[in-house]
Amino acid sequence: MKRAADLTDTQMETTKETAVYAIVRAGAIQQKVAVGDVLEIDKITTGVGESVSLPVLMLVDGEAVTTDATALGKASVTVEVLGATKGPKIIIQKYKNKTGYKKRQGHRQKYTQVKVTDITV
Repeated sequence: MKRAADLTDTQMETTKETAVYAIVRAGAIQQKVAVGDVLEIDKITTGVGESVSLPVLMLVDGEAVTTDATALGKASVTVEVLGATKGPKIIIQKYKNKTGYKKRQGHRQKYTQVKVTDITV
């Protein structure tokens, strides 16, 4: 982990700019997001250009950290769908010695690319 003394001026400015961020549940995973971030989430059936609201698990606004469920019920993170993408291809192979059994299967996960447009408290 880098210390503040090891960071350049540009890195310090970007750290100060992203003082407002949220932890959201996107599909089966949790991700840290800030306004303007582009991320890949599990595939959703929403069309390109439409907005989706993601559930907020934690909200950081400068010095204030919000984890209370009642306060987070009012908070929302709005994302805009940019399009569909695919993850890397994964090859699964099974092999049994001396029996001649071998099986090969591939998998490629489908994702939706989204851009964070708004974080409201």
